[in-house]
Amino acid sequence: MSEPRTLLKALIDQRKWTWAVFEREFARAAARVIGAGFRTPTVGETQYRRWTSGTLKGLPSADACRVLEDMFRVEASALFGPPPQPSEPAVAQFDLEAEIAMTAREAQDDAGATAASSLSDLTIDQLRDDVYELARTYSHESPVEIWRQAKILRDQAERHRDRTAVPAQQQALLIIAGQAAALLSTAAFDLGSFDGARRLARVSALYGETARYEPLQAYATGNLAYIAYYSGEQSQAPVHARRALAYAGLGNTAVRRLHAIEARAYGHLGDKPSAQRALALSQDTGVDGQDELHDTVGGEFGFTDERLAMSTASTALLLGDGRTAESAAMRALELMAARPPRHRSSEVFGKAAADLAMARLLSNDLDGAAEAIETMLSTLGTHRGTGLVARALTLRQALTRKHLRSAPLTTDLGERLEDFTRFHSHRQVHSPCSAPALDA
Repeated sequence: MSEPRTLLKALIDQRKWTWAVFEREFARAAARVIGAGFRTPTVGETQYRRWTSGTLKGLPSADACRVLEDMFRVEASALFGPPPQPSEPAVAQFDLEAEIAMTAREAQDDAGATAASSLSDLTIDQLRDDVYELARTYSHESPVEIWRQAKILRDQAERHRDRTAVPAQQQALLIIAGQAAALLSTAAFDLGSFDGARRLARVSALYGETARYEPLQAYATGNLAYIAYYSGEQSQAPVHARRALAYAGLGNTAVRRLHAIEARAYGHLGDKPSAQRALALSQDTGVDGQDELHDTVGGEFGFTDERLAMSTASTALLLGDGRTAESAAMRALELMAARPPRHRSSEVFGKAAADLAMARLLSNDLDGAAEAIETMLSTLGTHRGTGLVARALTLRQALTRKHLRSAPLTTDLGERLEDFTRFHSHRQVHSPCSAPALDA
């Protein structure tokens, strides 16, 4: 038997499907995804042969792509590309996990489809669990994978909204779709797409407004603040931060996060008194209030002590306070090291190490900076998002200062930093990081 030329054919072979079985499964998926009617795509045997032979130029129709993505849980562009090589690691495991996930979701969709004018609450519970799990595992996945999963979840929530007239279910699905849009916004930012991140943050805020769910509005508006100061709209950043703080129903975690973002916003503007005031408020534990999004869900929606310490270091660097920056960055690294490996964020760890290196460069401690840079350089390429790449670019620029550039160690560090920024997640969207800056 000849080797399959497309991932689609490889997955079909793996399932031992004939054309007749594929046609039946495609029809079932089309009914779920598109619905019955004249727009529902079908597939004939000749078309099936073209799809699996590797001779198709471009992609099938958008509706057909949506159906195939629902069937195999893989982007259409990948399905019509070549299959992974056997030498690539974890291919078998990936295929098995994809098969299990596809079967579970198909069974869930089929069971949910038996409902009449409402959905089973179990269907909504599963979607909610899925978006919660994605938020909590954000720091361990690549932005590209987060993007793929969050896109599927938002699409599912929207499709299910058309199948229920129950107000409480409509609200729950709006919140789930809004949370997925917020994760899409964060992933777009980490991939270097500021326009996409800004648009998706507004979409998330709109979902929150429609659902009357203010913690989501506050989170999304906070995202708009750091996107603004990062993309050169520094004057708008504190405006967004103050607007986010005005929402009701926020717990202490949300308030601390927003004050930390506000402090960096003022730091980018060079407004030291306002930045210091916001920084002090971000350290204040305040009342022991909680909200569901930032505290119960947590993960990417949360704001851990180490993230606060890292943010404090970033703001201190913007204010030229190297001593505070060094102390805060070291605290962030210590807090991270005390956590079990599965609970550590690789990117936050890398950002804190980069801030520590910059703080030491401010005091002309080149050896200490080199030690911190070594820690930062260990961050995997798939976890090198916008904030970390920007810090690496800033460090590279700092090493060109006259009193540093003649040292042999500086040359080696500079070359390694250039390699570090060359292999980062932005390459996924071919959008290079903008001018060096300190980020969220």
